[in-house]
Amino acid sequence: MTASEPASGSSARRRLSIGAAVVLALVVLSGAVGMGILRGQASPVESLPLAGDSGEPGVAGELYVHVLGEVEKPGLYLLDLDARLVDALAAAGGTTDAADLQAVNLARAVTDGEQIVVPPLGVPGAQPGAAPPGDARIDLNAADQAALETLPRIGPALAARIIAWRDENGRFQSVDDLLAVPGIGEKMLAGLRDGVRV
Repeated sequence: MTASEPASGSSARRRLSIGAAVVLALVVLSGAVGMGILRGQASPVESLPLAGDSGEPGVAGELYVHVLGEVEKPGLYLLDLDARLVDALAAAGGTTDAADLQAVNLARAVTDGEQIVVPPLGVPGAQPGAAPPGDARIDLNAADQAALETLPRIGPALAARIIAWRDENGRFQSVDDLLAVPGIGEKMLAGLRDGVRV
């Protein structure tokens, strides 16, 4: 055996050791960066699983609602897309004894980005869709077929399309959302604008 053979074996082991140390350092660095990113994120909002929820996040979709007023834990909550107002109140810990439950519709569907205010007893609620006194405009989110047909140039077929759009897409967020209803263009919207509200 020559003197050069042990030196080359030692050199190979040294290179292998250096390579292993580099790989180990990269793994440790990656883990540290990952932990730093996770620690820097804001804590998630509370999520309320609904009955029949599969437990898999993002399966049915999610929406955010802001619950205020006479509830035990006011705040921002993450709910399933098919959530109702009663689910939002449950997520907020339920209502207080001072809550006026007749001022809210517990069965109505909630929409993403909505703010829900539960008023105290004896105080008129700021219900979405509640008309100010003297406002005769048609509420696009509450009107039935007959009410929609009282609008200019809205017949039975177009009224049915407005209701179908609302059922498929949730509440109208603005009067301009009417442009998404088949058969309603800019000119018709201009004629409807003063007679409707959301």
